[in-house]
Amino acid sequence: MVEKFEVRSLQETYYQTTLKNGLRVVIVPKPHYYKTYAMFTTDYGSIDRTFRPLGKKETVTVPDGIAHFLEHKMFEEEWGDVFHTFGEQGASANAYTSFTKTAYLFSSTQEIKKNIVTLLDFVQHPYFTKESVEKEKGIIAQEIRMYDDNPDWEVFFHLLRNLYSDHPVKIDIAGTTESIYEITREDLYMCYETFYHPSNMMLVIVGNVDVDEMMALVRENQEKKSFPKAEPLERIIPTEQKEAVRANTTKRMSVNTPQCLIGWKIAPPNDTGKELLAYELKMDMLLEAIFGPGAGHYEKLYEEGLIDDSFAFEFTMDRTFSFISVGGDTPQPVKLEERIGEIVQQVKENGIPKKDLERVRKKMIGSFLKKFNSLEFIANQYTRYAFSGMNIFDVVPILENMDVTDVLELLHDVFDPSTKSSSYIVPKKSEEENE
Repeated sequence: MVEKFEVRSLQETYYQTTLKNGLRVVIVPKPHYYKTYAMFTTDYGSIDRTFRPLGKKETVTVPDGIAHFLEHKMFEEEWGDVFHTFGEQGASANAYTSFTKTAYLFSSTQEIKKNIVTLLDFVQHPYFTKESVEKEKGIIAQEIRMYDDNPDWEVFFHLLRNLYSDHPVKIDIAGTTESIYEITREDLYMCYETFYHPSNMMLVIVGNVDVDEMMALVRENQEKKSFPKAEPLERIIPTEQKEAVRANTTKRMSVNTPQCLIGWKIAPPNDTGKELLAYELKMDMLLEAIFGPGAGHYEKLYEEGLIDDSFAFEFTMDRTFSFISVGGDTPQPVKLEERIGEIVQQVKENGIPKKDLERVRKKMIGSFLKKFNSLEFIANQYTRYAFSGMNIFDVVPILENMDVTDVLELLHDVFDPSTKSSSYIVPKKSEEENE
């Protein structure tokens, strides 16, 4: 049965159903848009390195980077490259792997039915040969080396390695040049069969489509295929200590301006559904009220020459981990970290005026409504929230009814000095300095 949901606060309607094989299908019709965006996602990412394979009793640990490797290999079929097929059908296709998800997607203004079928068929038809797997290792190794030269990437993952002792979130999503050479064709099939079952996946279509026609197309496509019986997924994540591993690391790279990224590790909340979503929104509101452009602290840091337009802050919350990160380019990374510490302490002691929190709440509502003009935003965020048991369409109602003073209660749980660390990227020493 297809369920219809009308969200008056957003003036949006969406439809969802779960097929017999367990695949969740969500359609958000946008009749006044030319483009359609579709995303086929599995709830499987780089942190899923230890698990019980489908049909097995014992758990295994696979080489780091295998989820990303699998994403690369999925576009190759016996008859050629799937990117070429999408291109012939007027679509732009892509894919990405995160800590917890692997997504395959396309956007197009034409041949939507053909492209939906192509998306479903290639993701549900793995084709790996020993030769092609070996060839891919060199390609991914080159990609890893490229990221090793990216200061934004390096400062981020150095921070995660400073924060986390055992959780696999500290491991680069692509793995290492050593780990990917351990991956075998058999490993890829084992991971695929375990995590790419329809019951662990979701298809989201946003755009100018006929809902009944599209639902019928997807259902017909899936009924032609056979899948093994779904089993509960057993993923093993090590217990993580509360404290950060180390206070700071510094890496020298070929940069003109140093970078500083400060983070606090936070134990994931036990909430679910709307309560979990409300927690995330409160955390976002707290950071915006402290570090946002409308806050006085941001202005002072800017006037002091410690930050520029690269300054950013984020609360990241996903399956089994969460953390805060604050920072950007700065001529004085040590001084910036000191000032951020002073600001946090000041806020802990004095709180945040209610009028400032109300301003942030209204700003978040407006920003969210504006983002709903993006088909990509709707599909990506619907998927992210849904895999965590939340609903993107609850965001505005929760913000509208939120008591902003509840946000201040979070100050007791975050910014614990024992969970804090920082990561610096600084310019390489000149030849004169090395002498």
